[in-house]
Amino acid sequence: MSHTATILLLGSGELGREFVISAKRLGARVIACDAYDDAPAMQVADAREVFPMLDGAALRAVAEKHRPDLIVPEIEAIRTEVLADLEAQGMCVVPSARAAQLTMNRDAIRDLAAEELGIATSRYRYAETLDEFRAAAEFTGFPCVIKPVMSSSGKGQSTVRDAGELEAAWNYAVAGMRGDRTRVIVEAFVDFDYEITLLTIAHAGGVSFCPPIGHRQERGDYQESWQPAPMSPAAIASAQAMARVVVEALKGDGRGWGLFGVEFFVRGDEVIFSELSPRPHDTGMVTLASQNLSEFDLHARAIMGLPLPAEIRARPAASAVILADRDSASLSYSGLAEALAEDGTDLRIFAKPTSRPYRRMGVALATAGDVERAREKARNAAGQVRIGYGD
Repeated sequence: MSHTATILLLGSGELGREFVISAKRLGARVIACDAYDDAPAMQVADAREVFPMLDGAALRAVAEKHRPDLIVPEIEAIRTEVLADLEAQGMCVVPSARAAQLTMNRDAIRDLAAEELGIATSRYRYAETLDEFRAAAEFTGFPCVIKPVMSSSGKGQSTVRDAGELEAAWNYAVAGMRGDRTRVIVEAFVDFDYEITLLTIAHAGGVSFCPPIGHRQERGDYQESWQPAPMSPAAIASAQAMARVVVEALKGDGRGWGLFGVEFFVRGDEVIFSELSPRPHDTGMVTLASQNLSEFDLHARAIMGLPLPAEIRARPAASAVILADRDSASLSYSGLAEALAEDGTDLRIFAKPTSRPYRRMGVALATAGDVERAREKARNAAGQVRIGYGD
């Protein structure tokens, strides 16, 4: 069977699952990889490989076995020096091995934005020991936000109000780290009005933007998102200008195509850079309901060199997460009919083989005449879904 492209997907969570569906609609063959079997993206891919992404030898062997047209990272914790070697051998890493390297850790992308590109960020400092951590918090002042330089879904992230909370925050950050570096970033707390994700797409025709996505977080992880987020024209222009600068710096002189999730804090017309992921963003799952082409469709089109619409629009829509509350390897779901009873609602159940407290197991989606009504519908739908635990 002939295919338009062979894609090696590194990381097979729920975002990877939706990307596989989008890529396969365009005729691609996808090999889904992750550290555990039966991950969500594996269930819809053409083939699977099970190995830790930080195992450089295994990563190299899988890439050489499949000889993909495109290597698409879906997670941060990857042996990026191997990606650089594979790219030097002629394989195409999305958006580039350099981008994967710089965004694998929060320190590299923050230094690029703040030090090299001069983009507005919060005050920050890094720490690798508890003593350095205390000194960093003294530099930023209280309250401050603590994040491991490498983590996912908000793991290890907390807000510290005073010096008495520092040791517990340090231990929590270390426990939530991914990869093999004990390092945190300590940031001055930004008193923002709201925060957004600006999906920015580098493609053959240039750079495009989706309407801004608002989101609410708990424990450092997104709980609901909505689009379009109301912003002043000045704030939108500022966010787009910053996003373009960072994305073009990461893109470099090479092909560098793909979708980037760029996060900002917004205070009035002032916009402050927070983070960037060179791949579809969890808050962007709302685009499954809000846009004719979701973030996954746009990512697939961009990396395959296909055209994008001249303008990307969004109807009022929202997403709300469905979370587990315990560890289990025997899962069932009920309440789907009740969740879908209201017009304009939809669900994505991720079919993860195991659960743990606060693990994202699905998402409810809703459209409505305005964003606030869509948020209400999405929250109500998510609340109707019940997870059964058999062990």
